[in-house]
Amino acid sequence: MKIVILGADQIGSSLAEYLAREGNEITVVDISASRLSDLTARLDIRTVEGKVSHPSVLRKAGCDEADLLIAVTDSDELNMLACEVANTLFNASTKIARVRDNDYLAHDELFSERALGIELTICPEQLVTDSIYRIFEFPGTLQVLDFAKGKVQLVAVKAIYGGSLVGKELSTLREHLPSVNTRVAAIYRRGKGITPQSDTVIETDDEVFFIASRKDIRAVMKELRRAEQGYRRVIIAGGGNIGERLAKKLQGDHHVKLIEIDAARAQTLAERLTETVVLNGSATRKNLLVEENIDDCDIYCALTNDDEDNIMSSLLAKRLGAQKVLTLINDPAYVELIQGDRIDIAISPQQVTISSILRHVRRGDVAKVHSLRRGAAEAIEAVAHGDADSSQVVGRRIEDIPLPAETMIGAIARGDEVILDHSDVVIETDDHLILFLLDKRRIQEIERLLQVKASYF
Repeated sequence: MKIVILGADQIGSSLAEYLAREGNEITVVDISASRLSDLTARLDIRTVEGKVSHPSVLRKAGCDEADLLIAVTDSDELNMLACEVANTLFNASTKIARVRDNDYLAHDELFSERALGIELTICPEQLVTDSIYRIFEFPGTLQVLDFAKGKVQLVAVKAIYGGSLVGKELSTLREHLPSVNTRVAAIYRRGKGITPQSDTVIETDDEVFFIASRKDIRAVMKELRRAEQGYRRVIIAGGGNIGERLAKKLQGDHHVKLIEIDAARAQTLAERLTETVVLNGSATRKNLLVEENIDDCDIYCALTNDDEDNIMSSLLAKRLGAQKVLTLINDPAYVELIQGDRIDIAISPQQVTISSILRHVRRGDVAKVHSLRRGAAEAIEAVAHGDADSSQVVGRRIEDIPLPAETMIGAIARGDEVILDHSDVVIETDDHLILFLLDKRRIQEIERLLQVKASYF
């Protein structure tokens, strides 16, 4: 696939790296020669230096032949303008724009085909906020991912001593929860992925990914770890877009304190967040955390724009008695290094943003994609099309489908029904298949498996 990425900051660079390693033909456009030079030193991609909205620059980047245009500069206006220019002059196929200002996002008609013609707008700050909020809904989780419009979810939890299933084979899960349908999609043990079998034994500290209906998540979690109370007392470090958005969602139902180092910004937040206690100061100061009763905090969320500050303040908060710490890490290389030790939950904005874009990159009718484990694994919601003659999946039992190694169909969404106990279920046209790929390099095999023969049309 030919993909043009406008903007080479953290998100643009991460996208370029992720998509180039999948064999896509990537061109990155940016006004900064040094940013582009850094990318070409690491990746086999094309770069074009210049203003991302200029027709001559977009032409040089190959917008007239691109399958996908992704505008992710720091400027909403520049991203929208670039997409409009590409749409008007080059009839660009699919356009994705990073738009963060709610004044724009409140007007869907701006992005319609007759206006800017942008197929997808992404707001990384809102995506990250929503990702964190789902963790608040299910205390004890590391990650909660929605599929089939929220009817089924993929949940990551850390198995701890005291869970009923810890030390036992997966085959006993049915005995423990006879009325609950769930499937374990993958297990990560000491950083290595394991394809679960009926005789696989759950060990303490395993990171377990399971699929279940929303109503059954807590029941499954109790089998893997002791039940946790909700996060009532919350301290947020960082009053940027993510910190403010999260505080706004939590205030009222939670006791929220927000620490912001900039005095003017803190004043603004205090006026906007009427049910949040806003404090002006540095979250890396021990005295401030002690004064604000960090030892009585259910969860500490480090959400500043500085990775080092986030890591240091999280470690300090944990040492001072915070029950749990959640840390925003912009450099994805840090995420796997720190999560699970003294830092309980690490969130990568790049990983969350990439996931929102991938469904436009994947071939076939893909409703949702989630990139996992720093891009090593992937969860996909794909729609089955065709019939028994034209499709390799429709009309076949799941156990007869030639799935690639380390790949499983975790669930099927059929209308309003979610099917989890399904080895002998026959796939029907328009079924939504929730697939888990332990090895993301198998994605092209999955794409070929889901293709429909041309004769069907």
